[in-house]
Amino acid sequence: MDSDHTQPSLLEDAGQAREAVEEFCNTFRALQKEISKFMVGQEKIIENVLITLICGGHALIEGVPGLGKTALVTTVSKVLNLTFKRIQFTPDLLPADILGTNILLEKGGEKVFQFQQGPVFTHILLADEINRATPKTQSALLEIMQEQTVTVAKTTHPIELPFFVLATQNPIEMDGTYPLPEAQLDRFFFKLKVTMPSHDEFSTILDRTGGVTPPQVGTVSDGATILRMGRTLRQVPIEDSVQAYLIRMVRASHPEDAASTDEVKRYVRYGASPRAAQAMLIAARAKALLDGRYHVARADIDAVAVPAMRHRIILSFEGQAEGVSPDEIIRDITRKVG
Repeated sequence: MDSDHTQPSLLEDAGQAREAVEEFCNTFRALQKEISKFMVGQEKIIENVLITLICGGHALIEGVPGLGKTALVTTVSKVLNLTFKRIQFTPDLLPADILGTNILLEKGGEKVFQFQQGPVFTHILLADEINRATPKTQSALLEIMQEQTVTVAKTTHPIELPFFVLATQNPIEMDGTYPLPEAQLDRFFFKLKVTMPSHDEFSTILDRTGGVTPPQVGTVSDGATILRMGRTLRQVPIEDSVQAYLIRMVRASHPEDAASTDEVKRYVRYGASPRAAQAMLIAARAKALLDGRYHVARADIDAVAVPAMRHRIILSFEGQAEGVSPDEIIRDITRKVG
């Protein structure tokens, strides 16, 4: 059997491995359960947001207003007891409004510049309706999302970990929105789509929120535990054959690749980046542990392919004109790539 030689095996110490996996699964399920007290009918979204957070990534959530996107991130901050700040993105928002700026102060009779931190200095940042702001302001988040630092006036300021951006956006066809630059889209670990609740879920939402006492959520875990869970994930082994399957999937999203499907060749301009493969690998490790396994299977890769790749595939003019969905293209790749 092929094995991954670049990652330490979680099975090297059976006792420690069991403890680490038990902590991972128990904490994850407890977080899911607590968040679900407030969020109704969004189990898959909750799971993928938690996977993103534990993997050290950022999530982009798309949906029309009123579906609970903002409520989700505030609830996540409560159950983890982490600092939380919200930025409402608007066309007149400036980069300094997000990152912070140097202000002139008088100290001891002298005038000095002092850095005043912006709202990005937090553990969990809600970038609400990010596609309402201009591309210049959107791109102000690039450094902090990738490097966890903010550079102002040639001085670099580190961000305390864990740091997690959850950005919401309205569907791009709505008026008054600006498409996110491809470089920024690539920084998002997952892109998640929130759909309208069912009739029964609507009823439950009204029952929970329409009374005198709204649902309350408590603290389940903390930032140190989340960082420890992320370290556990990186020790889950993956066979060379499964990793090769992951690579073939990402390469098949490029129309110039020999393994690409007919749909990719016809409808895709640019395929998914290496960051997509990195996201799929660590997210698949999370799926494996949650499924009670100590190794990554092909099914885990397939399960995370759509949220990891859908925002990294750029459609051609023909694809846009015919209304082709990147999700359809990715599912076609999973069916045809061996």
